[in-house]
Amino acid sequence: MATVKAVVSVSDAESRVLAVLWRLGPTTSERVIDALAQECWEVSTIKTLLARLVRKGAIRAKKEGRRYLYSAVLTREQWITSESEGLLSRLFGGRLAPLVRHFSEHRRLSKADITELKRLIQELDDDE
Repeated sequence: MATVKAVVSVSDAESRVLAVLWRLGPTTSERVIDALAQECWEVSTIKTLLARLVRKGAIRAKKEGRRYLYSAVLTREQWITSESEGLLSRLFGGRLAPLVRHFSEHRRLSKADITELKRLIQELDDDE
């Protein structure tokens, strides 16, 4: 799969369309519409989102016969990385420790979360 040169900004609605493409792989607009039917979006809205994502370079449209097959160019991993870096930058000055502190103070961390964090810190220490 081709990579996206610079990770594009994707809205929440666009990310839902991308999620369908990540799950289904190359598919038609009809299948995307069917997959998003429970979200009560108009067909025209979904087609607009597909067109926007094509213009942004996050997906591609390949003509097959009389219809197009849409597929993701932007990977889920690229999107998650971009979103998480943006969140850290906007809310915590790019620092991870204040994010963890915020969650520990405002949302109870489970024992499993704490164990995982300790394991990650140990791995980072071991790598140094």
